Amino acid sequence: MAQLTADQVRHIAKLARLTLSDDEVKKFTKELTAILDYVDVLQKVDTNGVEPLKQVTGLTSAFRDDVITDAIALPEPLLATSPLPIVSDQIETPSAHGER
Repeated sequence: MAQLTADQVRHIAKLARLTLSDDEVKKFTKELTAILDYVDVLQKVDTNGVEPLKQVTGLTSAFRDDVITDAIALPEPLLATSPLPIVSDQIETPSAHGER
């Protein structure tokens, strides 16, 4: 694997909404490159004939059956506990995409 560039690390940080100092960019450039190099090693492992592992403890199912019941929670008590504004019986939250 080729060495990641500082610009690539800054781009990854931007996607993750992280602000990195120049020292952190240098540090993460080395660390992320090492991680990607290890992924390359793992991709070269021959897994032909190896059955996919789905369960390591031997449990077959720890889930309960789905049962349809009447809802007992009324929206009013829930909405009354919200510190955020209520609009049309829904809690209005800030945009995850920033200001628009």
